[in-house]
Amino acid sequence: MGGKVVSWINEWTGHATTSADDAQATAASDATNAIPNAPAQPTDAPAPKSSDDDEDKDEDEDKPTAKELTKGSCKDWLCSKNAGDYTRDGFGEATKNNDLSYIFYTGNVGKPWGSNIQEVDKSRACEYEHVVRFDGSEKDPWTLTFWNKMGPDGKLTGWFGHSALTIRIQPGETKYVAFDSDSQGAWGAAKGNTLPVNHWGAYACTWGEFDFGNNGNEGWVGWDVSAIEVMKTTKEVQGMKICNHDGKGCSSISNLGKKVENAYTDKEEGVDGIGGRHPPGPARLMVNIDYE
Repeated sequence: MGGKVVSWINEWTGHATTSADDAQATAASDATNAIPNAPAQPTDAPAPKSSDDDEDKDEDEDKPTAKELTKGSCKDWLCSKNAGDYTRDGFGEATKNNDLSYIFYTGNVGKPWGSNIQEVDKSRACEYEHVVRFDGSEKDPWTLTFWNKMGPDGKLTGWFGHSALTIRIQPGETKYVAFDSDSQGAWGAAKGNTLPVNHWGAYACTWGEFDFGNNGNEGWVGWDVSAIEVMKTTKEVQGMKICNHDGKGCSSISNLGKKVENAYTDKEEGVDGIGGRHPPGPARLMVNIDYE
């Protein structure tokens, strides 16, 4: 992930990093990345939480979100405010970072866990400091699940079946998700009602990785698209594109992995400096799923 210092290393191996010193030895001094080494398989990884308990009853049924989103007065989701004027409404208590470096850095995971990520209405999006707009597929319903890199157990297990938020996007639909400051994690996206997993129970799909307002990195923001996990399986690579709202800093992988731009495949595992970055302050990102 592009940035100033590494907060967590993109080098998926299926095994835990042995020490912070080992991790720091591989880190570049002028970039941030977003996939940590995978720990051993957790024994208690839960199934992703969903707002649609009956999601498998009828795949053609239009499934609403569990709660009605609060309306706001934003005329444009891209509007910005003065520093300190952004709301935290709907977020849980912010957790303090652990002052560690690189992949061992733990920022705000929310208390309760996952309450640092929430869906918001378009008319309220401008009220939050870090917001991502998700544009759905033109032809199929997709599911997105979001997680913190650090799981509820405080270890690098966030992507082993955990969910801070799960949303479904119908064809042609657009949704908005707000992230509290100092949040690090990813979302996975796949066609249908669930995300595919590998034999360890980790999400095996294309990821969009994020680092919003990192307190250990002077408040910088970073993002990238990664297909490392799915490319270590025989599963289909999903297309995804992430850009800053001005069209800069794009990171993308097309469906089936045919085109890759400034993004992670299994060949870039452990490489630093890939992805987009944004200086401290409000961030507005745009995501296309089912990207061709």
